[in-house]
Amino acid sequence: MVFNKGLFAAVIAAACVLTGCAENPPPKKNTPAIRINEDPYPSTYRPYPGVPTVIRGATLFDGEGGQVQDATLIIADGKVQAVGGPELASPAGARTIDARGKWVTPGVIDVHSHLGDYPSPGVESLSDGNEATGPNRAEVWAEHSVWPQDPGFSRALANGGVTTLQILPGSANLFGGRSVVLKNVPARTVQGMKFPGAPYGLKMACGENPKRVYGSKGVMPQTRMGNIAVDRAAWIRAQAYKRKWDRYYKNGGDMPERDLQLDTLKGVLDGKILIHNHCYRADEMAIMIDMSKEFGYHIAAFHHAVEAYKVADLLRQNGICAAMWADWYGFKMEAYDAVKENIPMVAHAGACAIVHSDDPNGIQRLYQEAAKALADGRRAGLNFTEAQAWQWLSYNPAKALGIADRTGSLKPGKMADVVLWNGNPFSNYTRPERVWIDGAEMYDSNDPKRRPVSDFELGQPGEGDVK
Repeated sequence: MVFNKGLFAAVIAAACVLTGCAENPPPKKNTPAIRINEDPYPSTYRPYPGVPTVIRGATLFDGEGGQVQDATLIIADGKVQAVGGPELASPAGARTIDARGKWVTPGVIDVHSHLGDYPSPGVESLSDGNEATGPNRAEVWAEHSVWPQDPGFSRALANGGVTTLQILPGSANLFGGRSVVLKNVPARTVQGMKFPGAPYGLKMACGENPKRVYGSKGVMPQTRMGNIAVDRAAWIRAQAYKRKWDRYYKNGGDMPERDLQLDTLKGVLDGKILIHNHCYRADEMAIMIDMSKEFGYHIAAFHHAVEAYKVADLLRQNGICAAMWADWYGFKMEAYDAVKENIPMVAHAGACAIVHSDDPNGIQRLYQEAAKALADGRRAGLNFTEAQAWQWLSYNPAKALGIADRTGSLKPGKMADVVLWNGNPFSNYTRPERVWIDGAEMYDSNDPKRRPVSDFELGQPGEGDVK
């Protein structure tokens, strides 16, 4: 007899169907979920070495609205150790600086800079801030364009007292990509400058820029209503993507397919990435607030915000900061209805007011921009003190960046990011005299060895060297 294995298998299969022996096999156990690395380019920043330092006799603005006359500030181990009056004792072996007739403040924080992404010299080969290839480019990260050799960083430190700054993509797109927060220190790599633990931001833009850029290309959006439609469609996709990953992290199984663009939007919906929204007009800020409620995320700050004074109550109610210029005006239609009292009016309404630059020269003079806003407010009857106005330069920007628990004010335990000014910092004649970052002296106007020069500048002929 010849045995036919194929026929035998068919008979057995048929019998199992009739008798019920072909029960479903036991379900496979789900494969445990694998967490995605959400920090693949981690900070490698390490504070420069410092020494215990006592600054005595200065007028001190603490960054949160307080002022101390004839103050004593003690910094050591990278932190603010104590703030008080002349009776405060110095630690043994500490270096003492006589600062009588001078002012001391927290370091200036700029929430809107493009240093490194649009560095000096401003040539096309270094222009890396706008990935203008589609209205949604949430997958790009500003840090991957930052050139640490940009001379603008040391200018911001030495001329402007800037110790921390957020580098943003440009505003060509509705979703421009991720921002990065940097400590303003010399480093070989951008990771050596990254503020440890600072949340990422997502740059969004509304208004003229996206509709102009893509309208000129004949694609959507070409109108403000197109802007919002594209935004909403992106958030709908992000919500579906988040649900998929939430199920995976809860139940395991097959890992969903990664999408770098949606990774960023999911990070916003998870509350891990902060929205920084380029937006000029009051009506558009209100629409963006409504859209954030529709999709369940929070806006950290509106940038430029020349009409913030019209919706200051909405900003206060929703815990949103407004980052503004003192007096930029009229360079395009959506900047037309600006008022010089914008910053103090927003602050007077109880909202979070910030002075920002968006400019490689302006970042060197943010304290002067704050002085202009302070004076304009006072002329309008909004009588802020100088110490209160300093919140616009340090503590409020730190809040918008999610780092106010670590920097932005001179409180014990916080990072010793400190500027000693050679006069009142609200005077045009004042300049930073010395700057500390995490307690390390990074700049001293009287010491050529404490004046950072980027690698790009080393070896460049000076004016006196050209024959």
